[in-house]
Amino acid sequence: MLSPGMELVDSHCHLDFPVFSSDLPDVVDRATRSGIARMVTIATSLSSEPEVRAIAERFDPVFYAAGTHPHRVAQEPMVSVDDLILVSRHPKMIAIGESGLDYHYTRELAKLQKASLRVHIDAARATGLPLVVHARAADDDIGSILKQEFENAPFKCVMHCYSSSAALAELAVRMGFYLSMSGIVTFRNAEALRAIFSKVPVEQVLVETDAPYLAPVPFRGKTNEPSYTMHTAAVGANLFGMTLDEFASVTTRNFDRLFDKASAKGVDE
Repeated sequence: MLSPGMELVDSHCHLDFPVFSSDLPDVVDRATRSGIARMVTIATSLSSEPEVRAIAERFDPVFYAAGTHPHRVAQEPMVSVDDLILVSRHPKMIAIGESGLDYHYTRELAKLQKASLRVHIDAARATGLPLVVHARAADDDIGSILKQEFENAPFKCVMHCYSSSAALAELAVRMGFYLSMSGIVTFRNAEALRAIFSKVPVEQVLVETDAPYLAPVPFRGKTNEPSYTMHTAAVGANLFGMTLDEFASVTTRNFDRLFDKASAKGVDE
C-alpha cells in the first residue's frame, strides 16, 4: 500500500469500453481511493473522441488522448494532422494516439498503419503533445519509422504497454522515449520482459493498466481497472530496488514531465 499523500498514475486505460458502462463512477472512485490520482483514458478512433472527452469532463482525475488505433485504420477515414490539432485544443486532451503498428492480427493493414502512424507523429510535433505508440509483432518496422522520423525532427513519445524486444527498448530509450509498464510484467512467464525493464532508466518508466485488458496478478483473467495499477507498480518497485512509495514518486514525476499538459501547472481549468 502507498503511504498517505503518495499517488500513482494510470497512464493508459479505456474507460469508454462497454464493460465499464454500468459502474464507471465506482471504477473511478475505487481508483482514487487506491491512490491512483490521475488516469488517462484513450480514444481509439476520432469517432469515439466525443464519448471519451465526455468521460474526462465528468471526472476530475481523468484526462484523455485521441487518435486512430492500428486495428481501426481500415474502419475509419484516414486521420489528418488538422483533425488531431483540433481535438488537442481541449484542456484535458493531453496526448496523440494511440497509434502504431500491429502485425499480430492485422499484418494486411501494414501500409495503412504506417501512413496513419506518420500522421500521428506529425500531429505530435505540431501540438507538442506526446505520442502514444502501440507496437506488436512489428519491431523492425516501427523502430525504423520512429528513428527516421525522430532524426527528421524530434517529438515526445511513450511506448505504451511495452512488451517488445530489448533492441526496440534500447532504441526508444536512446531517443528519450518512455516505456510504460503494464500488468504483463506481473505474469509468471514474463521473466524476459522484466529483465528488459530492469535495464531501462527508471526516469523513463511509466505505469499503466490498459484496462479493461491485461489485469495484473492476482486478478489475471478478470476485467482490469485503474485501481489495479498498484499491483504492477509493486513489481516495478521490486525490479528497481525501490519501495513502492519511491517508485510511485519517480513514475509520477515521469508522467508530469512527459504529459506536462496534465500537470498542476499545465491544465487551465
